[in-house]
Amino acid sequence: MPRKRTEMRKIKDVLRLKFDAGLSHRDIGKCLSIGPATVSEVLTRFQSSDLTWPLPDGYSDKQLECKLYTSVTAKRKKRLPGFAKMTEELKRKGMTKLLLWQEYCQDDNQTAYGYTQYCEHYQLWLKKQKRSMRQHHIAGDKLFIDYCGPTVPIISPDTGEIRYNAQIFVATLGATNYTYVEAGRSQKQEDWIMAHVRAFNYIGGVPRLLVPDNLKSAVTKAHPYAPTLNENYAKMARHYGTAIMPARPYRPKDKSKAENAVLIVERWILMRLRHYMFYTLSDLNVKINVLMEDLNNRQQRMYPGSRKQQFELLDKPALASLPAYAYEYIDSKRAKVGPDYHILFEKHAYSVPNALVGDTVTLEASANIVCIYHHNQLVAQHARTHKDGGFTTLKEHMPHSHVKQRFGPERLLSWAENIGVGARGVVEWHIQSRKHPEQSIKSCLAILHLSKQYGSARLEAACQKALLLERPHRTVVMNLLSNHKEGLKPTTEQDDAPVTHHNIRGQHYYQ
Repeated sequence: MPRKRTEMRKIKDVLRLKFDAGLSHRDIGKCLSIGPATVSEVLTRFQSSDLTWPLPDGYSDKQLECKLYTSVTAKRKKRLPGFAKMTEELKRKGMTKLLLWQEYCQDDNQTAYGYTQYCEHYQLWLKKQKRSMRQHHIAGDKLFIDYCGPTVPIISPDTGEIRYNAQIFVATLGATNYTYVEAGRSQKQEDWIMAHVRAFNYIGGVPRLLVPDNLKSAVTKAHPYAPTLNENYAKMARHYGTAIMPARPYRPKDKSKAENAVLIVERWILMRLRHYMFYTLSDLNVKINVLMEDLNNRQQRMYPGSRKQQFELLDKPALASLPAYAYEYIDSKRAKVGPDYHILFEKHAYSVPNALVGDTVTLEASANIVCIYHHNQLVAQHARTHKDGGFTTLKEHMPHSHVKQRFGPERLLSWAENIGVGARGVVEWHIQSRKHPEQSIKSCLAILHLSKQYGSARLEAACQKALLLERPHRTVVMNLLSNHKEGLKPTTEQDDAPVTHHNIRGQHYYQ
């Protein structure tokens, strides 16, 4: 059947080459890639009809086919099923096309299609119901953003193990397909936002709209029409004076430019990197930059010039100017102040004024500074510390009673000096032997509290002996005291009194 239909479209060509050009049947067949027998059949049917050459104006191929092949078209007259109703029925659980075809045949088996053609006609109808509108992109209007699926491993030079897989960020302008590519450590918020900043710097301007996917770093809660944007991402957009319009979930055509750009980057850049080994992210980005420039400067097949030439002509003049200073990533979070007047950020605790215990504050952290706000007023500022499990406490944030009870190196040294120079020497050694003096507080307190159990004199003697042994450790001091080896002999009233016992021979025994 498909071959017959292909030949039907050439009926007018057969008649034109025969009556206007005067070619033979064999030559006509060679020109139209059909057999001579088919040419002969067409001319015989035409001569048997009441038509004459040239055909009347406006006489269509369909009319000509029906005139010459009345018996063939009559055979093709089959009854099409109700496709719309068929679609609704297939939504029912347990419904099959076979059952619907059997019911379709019961109405009139003579005019019904076979099961295979029945399914083919339905699939053709179904495809025609989906419409795809070609989008028109205005210069400087939209920047489409996405991540590639494939990643690039970053390998440890010492062990050869994969430290992490670098994520490939892709941003492309809608009007010219001018593309920016970079490798990032992850798809987390900071990597995502700062990749935008570098993309803006690369294209030298800011588009009116950003069209990202629905990853968590961009969209807190996805919705087809009213998505909830990530606050930090929205803050970055406000800094650059642009707007964010995420693509609808499960609608890849909303960001078809990004999908195409990702596909091109995977083929043009990532496939060229598959034989390389990268030990640092910067080395990977150096290689990506070279291939990215090559991509943007190569000639396009469907459009005149290269991506860069089109960008210079169309997008660049239409982009908004960059702000006076680049955006600095600030991590923001809200937290409730605990009873110890600290809030936790990135596994490190920072103090706030103790009067705010129980209140909710806003923390904003840049790469170097942590600022804490209460009702939009700055109440505390700390240097950012990346030490897990640590505390950063300002004295002015503490209650007065806590300040008095707080043990620091100065107070510990003063306490030890009251006991003696040996105790001070041991405490001073502990403080200086630690990288951070605060780490020695517990050990010093344990030593100084021994004066309550053994007395200040014995503790001072034990500390002096430990210094002489060049082992002023807490365990050494404790062992000296517990074993009475600090050098002081204990004196009691029982030691001065004579010892009497029936097994002890007195002085009269030796007279």
